[in-house]
Amino acid sequence: MNVNYGKIMTKKYTLPLVACILLSVCFVAAVPSVSAKEYLPPTYEYTTNYYNSYGEPDISASIIGDVEFERGETARLEVVLANRGVIYGFKADQGVGTSETEHELSLQELEYETMRTTAYGIKASLVSTTDQIEVDAETNIHTLEELYPGVLPEDPMVFTITISENIPAGVYILELPLSYEYQKDVRMTEGESVILGEPDLDHASFYENVETTLQIPIVVEPEAMFEVTNVTGTLEAGSTNVVNITYTNIGELPAEDAVARIVVMKPLSTERSTRSLGSMQPGESRTVSFNIASEQSAIAKSYGIDSEIKYYDEDGEDSFSNNMKVSLELNEPQRQINVIGLAIAGIVIILIVLVVKNRRKNGSK
Repeated sequence: MNVNYGKIMTKKYTLPLVACILLSVCFVAAVPSVSAKEYLPPTYEYTTNYYNSYGEPDISASIIGDVEFERGETARLEVVLANRGVIYGFKADQGVGTSETEHELSLQELEYETMRTTAYGIKASLVSTTDQIEVDAETNIHTLEELYPGVLPEDPMVFTITISENIPAGVYILELPLSYEYQKDVRMTEGESVILGEPDLDHASFYENVETTLQIPIVVEPEAMFEVTNVTGTLEAGSTNVVNITYTNIGELPAEDAVARIVVMKPLSTERSTRSLGSMQPGESRTVSFNIASEQSAIAKSYGIDSEIKYYDEDGEDSFSNNMKVSLELNEPQRQINVIGLAIAGIVIILIVLVVKNRRKNGSK
């Protein structure tokens, strides 16, 4: 009679509960207060385990919007965490016999076990793997109270990154270290929690700490990029001199109809500040000449002038290079010997000598 009663109870409660458990796995966010960590769990001696569940949180990260960035860009990186954790199954740890109370407790534990795939207390920080991508420290730490499977956070984690102007094009990996915990085990108290002063506590949850690192790839777009690779010619105060500047396309894409421009300021000046470079393939160099004048009062030293290149990119759009510095040496003017002045001075000296000799001669008579 007892055996038949146990079978009837199993059929009566187990099948409907299994369906409920499967639904709760899909809609785990609907399970409310059982996930809260509001107490220290009692030790195992005050609890009973009916089932072991299998599965844990499976967290991934993705970027909202474009993952391609330009050199020199400061951008907001919006990262969303997703939890794809699933319960793989359950295994009975002990039987319940013919006890209706224990049977209900075991089924209640099964429901609590579905929270195993929820991640709690998530802490995340973004780390750059290269010194050419900088992560703003003020936006670098983010936390989430919990992350349920299949439920996205209300707001993304926003990081600010700055791309170096000199970084090569390509794919770069940013690391996102995560720390969190999840419910590793659930055990029912069966009323023993009264001894611990927790009469309303029907179960105890035990948590496992997890530390993992996710990878976030970003792309630095290829483009034409220029560099001043050679400068010849010097300046002289009070005159106009020719300066030759060599530009090299060190980028990955060609530049069409490139035009070089210099910007000079007093005591330097130029009548024509632009020169055509034509179309330049990656790795190609072109040299152009500028006539630069300097004022008579200019101090002899090294002067820096700005230069940039305007060109058409592969989409036919106007593009500008980064600002480039050109260093020019200005020297004192060479002093030429004044022949006429020297001749006059010589004549004056001769006249003075003749006058002196003449006076001495007259004085001796």
